[in-house]
Amino acid sequence: MIAERLKRYLEENRVGFEHHVHRTAYTAQQVAAEEHVPGRMMAKTVIVNTGEGFVMAVLPAPLRVDLDALRTALDKPEVRLATEAEFARLFPDSETGAMPPFGNLYDLPVYADESLTRDPEIVFNAGTHRDTIRMRYEDFARLVQPEVLRLALQRAVA
Repeated sequence: MIAERLKRYLEENRVGFEHHVHRTAYTAQQVAAEEHVPGRMMAKTVIVNTGEGFVMAVLPAPLRVDLDALRTALDKPEVRLATEAEFARLFPDSETGAMPPFGNLYDLPVYADESLTRDPEIVFNAGTHRDTIRMRYEDFARLVQPEVLRLALQRAVA
């Protein structure tokens, strides 16, 4: 089941999207494999604690957040990955770790890695570990208005 606020938002904005259901998968790379898409198209959502609040980083499945780059971009001395316990309450309509990259729906600033702009489409979790949405990156950018940065380490996740 797609997170209700996401579905309503996409429909209200008349954005075309495909909803897919796959076997349960917990990592972005596993989801990409289930969806038969390259990892670079799978937009994973990472929640970062800045010491003053939370921000959402969105990057391709095989990459990791460069916390130093994000710290510099945000001009914050404390930037670290948020724990599941810290961010679970921020997404009441999503399973922990399966939140969609629409921080604007949850009052979170969104930072997207520049590499996501290279493919015409992205795929992302839609609130569960079984549901995904596939849509045009251009529509995602228009609706979310993320700040696009180079925020991913260039080596793959182990």
